[in-house]
Amino acid sequence: MSVFGAFFFSIATGFVAAGLASSFYRLVTNKPPSFQLTSEPMILQLVGVLTLVFAGPTVILRNALRAQVFENRPPVWMLLSSCIAVMWSFLSGVFLIGVLLSA
Repeated sequence: MSVFGAFFFSIATGFVAAGLASSFYRLVTNKPPSFQLTSEPMILQLVGVLTLVFAGPTVILRNALRAQVFENRPPVWMLLSSCIAVMWSFLSGVFLIGVLLSA
């Protein structure tokens, strides 16, 4: 596999993990994952942080898209948010692939 293939495979793995973690969190709590956890009880804050480790890219992209549509932010905002989400997905994908290959 080429270097670019491995790069895109790890990004895809990270995005799939982010989608699964985000959907599972929404299924359990009936609300989407968010970076605002200060109003939650301590156990839900801990679960929220552990979920955000993998669901972070979906939260970033959802917030950026909402800001683009409702607040009319410049397109650079969406581009930078997408770059952050892609790099976060890459790192979580590399971690998950490493864990799966070592098991």
